[in-house]
Amino acid sequence: MKLRYKLIPVLALMLAFSAVVVLPRIIEAKRAQVLANSEALSIVAQPIQAPQARQNIKVGASIRNDTSIPLREMKQLPIEFKGEKEGPKNPKVRHTHKDADDPVIQSTITGTDVATANIPSPLTSFNGIGFPGVACSCAPPDTNGEVGPNHYVQIVYEGFQVFNKTGASLLGPSGIQTLWSGFGGVCQNNGSGDPVVLYDQIADRWVITQFAGVSIPTDECVAVSTSGDPTGSWHRYDFHLGSNFFDYPHLGVWPDGYYMSMNVFNSTGTAFLGPQAFVFDRAKMLNGLPATFQTPGITGGALEETFLPVDLDGSTLPPAGAPATFVEWPSGGNFKVFHFDVDWTTPANTTFALFASPSSAAFTTLCLTTRSCVPQSGTTSRLDAIADRLMFRLAYRNFGTHESVVGNFTVSASSVAGIRWFEMRNVTSGPVTVFQQSTFGLADGTWRWMGSAAMDKDGNIAIGYSASSASIFPELRYAGRLASDPLNV
Repeated sequence: MKLRYKLIPVLALMLAFSAVVVLPRIIEAKRAQVLANSEALSIVAQPIQAPQARQNIKVGASIRNDTSIPLREMKQLPIEFKGEKEGPKNPKVRHTHKDADDPVIQSTITGTDVATANIPSPLTSFNGIGFPGVACSCAPPDTNGEVGPNHYVQIVYEGFQVFNKTGASLLGPSGIQTLWSGFGGVCQNNGSGDPVVLYDQIADRWVITQFAGVSIPTDECVAVSTSGDPTGSWHRYDFHLGSNFFDYPHLGVWPDGYYMSMNVFNSTGTAFLGPQAFVFDRAKMLNGLPATFQTPGITGGALEETFLPVDLDGSTLPPAGAPATFVEWPSGGNFKVFHFDVDWTTPANTTFALFASPSSAAFTTLCLTTRSCVPQSGTTSRLDAIADRLMFRLAYRNFGTHESVVGNFTVSASSVAGIRWFEMRNVTSGPVTVFQQSTFGLADGTWRWMGSAAMDKDGNIAIGYSASSASIFPELRYAGRLASDPLNV
């Protein structure tokens, strides 16, 4: 992978990449290459026959929904500069991974590679939401953002801001609770964070979500814009999921629904029960109608690893009728690929089933037993690596000749943290292939973790990630590869 760096907070619109990347700190350009093995590591898994037994699909409905006035006309909740505090900790998930030497690690670069970097520079850059954020000066800030044709929307723990593509602020920063003003219930009064913003390019709409609950997160609050203008009005929904502790919601856009994964714990947050998949009725929500959701319930139990849904990128839709795909963190040595095939007319026909299990290259886990992991300059306090799951998003793109999904997770590499990135192919039709994978973990003393990957229409890949060490403050960087580069580089 090739690197770029800069020392200012930026939003990078990359020439060769269709994704927009929020980059609070990025540093100098380098070209890095896997020295040990530049040949393709292609692992194929044949589709697994779905079970014949009918599943017990559960159906729920929005307990309230409405359509708001334009967001720009609402009273914006003010920024409250409170004292710093640690955000609510993610409950721990049990794992059974067996560490092994990493055969695909990229640990060194050469002087020639540094001098010949060919990743484009940012077209523009501007500051996002400034620290300490909105309403909650929390760490971690749960930052994420999304780009549309005319806007960039950024979200932190309890706040959001809308920019145009040149960086001018159109709205905010405001508390996310502004979006739920007048809605009532836990969405208005008990929002708990873990926000997600997505752009639905099929319909030219925006989606903003966060979980909520009186004492623990039991509900998912979902808002869908009524147009391509994120400062306009929104269709708002409160979905009550149950009485368990529903943590770490992450969503993806698919033609027949908005799909979501959750890590589910008991009501006290002390015992992991397993991962759970959901799908919300996108067609109803785009029209502001009362909507339902479907779920197979907790799948696999407490020893099942967590998973994420794929999220559609690009203008080419998946094959007609293709089921949504979920991919599981490969703790056991395999990427379990699940298909969620929803039937909104007859929910009893809906299935959630294992489709394939392609092998992952071996790796060593990082800090599974402690949150005190990543060093940072100026303090002995260490940061949480969150290295026991796939990182958001799993970006899906249909090229016509093949389908690609790119993702990443954090592993131990070169005595620091590294980014294991991967590209899978043909996840809906099969055979599912791990087309390429590599660990970006240079032996330079810098810890790289919590990445986010995307692929553009030409097959180029970019990954933004956090970086830190005992001698540098936490910052954000990005690396990438061109489609013409050797595989696994």
